[in-house]
Amino acid sequence: MAHLLRLLILCLMLPGLAPVAALAQQSDAPAVLVADRVWLEGQSRVIAEGAVEVMQGDVRLRAARVSYDRDSERLLIDGPIILTRGENEVIVADAAELDRDLRNGLIRSARMVINQQLQLAAARLDRVDGRYAQLTRATVSSCQVCGTRPPLWQIKARRVIHDREEMQLYFDDARMEVLGVPIFWTPRLRLPDPNQTRATGFLIPSIKRNSQLLTGVKVPYFIKMGDHRDLTLTPYLSSETTTLEWRYRQAFANGRITFEGAVSEDTLYNKGRAYVQGYGQFDLPRDFDLSFAIEAVTDDAYLTDYGYSDADLLESNVTISRVRSDEYIEARLGHYFTLRPGESNSEIPSIVGNVLYEKRLFPRLGGELRFKAEEHSHLRYSTTPGLGRDVVRLNAEALWFNTWTLPLGLRAEGLVGVHADGFITRQDALPANQSGVSPTAALTLRWPWVRNQANGVSEVIEPVMMAAWTGGSGLAVANDESTRVEFDEGNLLSLSRFPAPDRREHGLRGALGLNWTRIDPQGWDARLTFGTVYKADVDGNFSPSSGLRNSVSDLLIAGQFRNQAGLSLTARGLFNHDFNINKAEARAGWSSDRYALSASYVWLSADATENRPSNVSEWLFSSDFDLGRHLRGSLEGRYDIAADEPVSAGMGLLYANECVEVELSVSRRFASSTIVTPATDFSLTIGLRGFSAASASGRGVAKSCR
Repeated sequence: MAHLLRLLILCLMLPGLAPVAALAQQSDAPAVLVADRVWLEGQSRVIAEGAVEVMQGDVRLRAARVSYDRDSERLLIDGPIILTRGENEVIVADAAELDRDLRNGLIRSARMVINQQLQLAAARLDRVDGRYAQLTRATVSSCQVCGTRPPLWQIKARRVIHDREEMQLYFDDARMEVLGVPIFWTPRLRLPDPNQTRATGFLIPSIKRNSQLLTGVKVPYFIKMGDHRDLTLTPYLSSETTTLEWRYRQAFANGRITFEGAVSEDTLYNKGRAYVQGYGQFDLPRDFDLSFAIEAVTDDAYLTDYGYSDADLLESNVTISRVRSDEYIEARLGHYFTLRPGESNSEIPSIVGNVLYEKRLFPRLGGELRFKAEEHSHLRYSTTPGLGRDVVRLNAEALWFNTWTLPLGLRAEGLVGVHADGFITRQDALPANQSGVSPTAALTLRWPWVRNQANGVSEVIEPVMMAAWTGGSGLAVANDESTRVEFDEGNLLSLSRFPAPDRREHGLRGALGLNWTRIDPQGWDARLTFGTVYKADVDGNFSPSSGLRNSVSDLLIAGQFRNQAGLSLTARGLFNHDFNINKAEARAGWSSDRYALSASYVWLSADATENRPSNVSEWLFSSDFDLGRHLRGSLEGRYDIAADEPVSAGMGLLYANECVEVELSVSRRFASSTIVTPATDFSLTIGLRGFSAASASGRGVAKSCR
């Protein structure tokens, strides 16, 4: 009560001071002073001592002694002083002289901390217009200072001006020091403060070493072009190349776009080299979405030589779509450009158009009625018959589904419908026009057996069976779309396992499967699937390695495992009648706060119909792990077991603390072809913390003083 009484007496005695409640109603309100002891000296001076606090808006000052002169409206402050502005700025000083609003004045022996990251120490700090802080004989660093030892890095300057509104730091006569040793000097320097997220200026440079392009330097420059767009230019210079990389971004009220690319002159190619890629997305009226993507390059090896991408097929497209609970509409136009050795862009389907409409209805008789119509066309540039085949495909279908629960918990799913297909083929030996109608029907039975345990664990064993029939016969059309068939647990009970409707499964067929699932909210989850397909007639449209070519398919075995410790396993395989593997893949991952490990293996048997003359057997791995409090490492590799040789390998190290981030990476590409040459890449990036809102890695732990 005595504390509050002194505050009220002070406010009544000095009309220039207002109560705290008034600050919420007037942004330019004067300061409020609170202290243990307050007395009046003369007619216009108030002196406060002991736990003194002065508050004005979001500014709070704590000091040992404050003297307020009403005539001059100045505060004379004796330290130790702590002056805070919100949560992003703290000033510690020995003495100060400020106006009554704490906006302007002089602070001696000041140390300012911005956003709990960047420290600025100065013999004198002048506050001007409540916006600028001018520091004289200043030292700036984000490193922890341990005793008299110099920090890892610091910038010393004759003068530093901090602009709070623009969130910029301006240096005069600046000298950069590392462990107390000067490394460079500049008369002028501008850097963003830690609160700045977008400001024109240089970004962190990097040193790159490539066995083909030799040692070079990248120096990115960010240009802010308003609140909604920006441009980044990155010169890349070495003795073997002169390259300019660029990226443009813009946000709109209903979407966004991003374009990036590079232009190069180097010793590897006789002509100028360039690439561009971009994407965008926009919201259109009536719930439609527009999206596009662009990829283009001047030569096949450019992306690989510079490490921009490993893509071997470039796609540009524009898509308009709408998704609703009972309707789907999509119109898509795409262009493809191959970088693969042995493929000619004139002989692949380069221009592809697709229009799809799908509608769901729920009739009174029950179940679901689904209509689907699709138009697809693809064009080759070649005019040579056979090599320049162009195709237009029209498909329509109407299907009715329903589900019933039978005695003993048996679940039945019924389907009846009809498919209509039409093809127009040009520049090919096959008939020009083909069409057909295929009625279809299917019945699927599921019998789930569930066991719930007292500890919350649930286990489900579910035998499944499907019988299906599709009338008509296959049409004499080229296989341009269903060249790669994947048989897995996702399409075990499908009407057709071809990826596109240029092929359909006909005749009588069935499928048998068994699913086992274990769910433990506090432990481990697992799923295991066995399945096989039976057909009355052999379908030669399936490749030998697909596992579906014979009347009895390969045995499908698939499983997943996951536990609370971060371990996850996934495996899938197709085994023929001799229990030899046709296709197999496995993935493993293990992650925690300190490490992340992942590995995968793939086996594909030789199959000429899938352009695979020999077996494929590869494994790859990647890892990310802590090596200490500040150091994190990474390893990755890919090995061709069939050829008994590595494909690629890489490693990286990241050192990060509160004031610096150093990233080193080395990678090697061993593969070679007519357009790809084995190469080694080296990259070194050093970033000073404290001049951006967040680091790239998000890591950083303060060093300890020993």
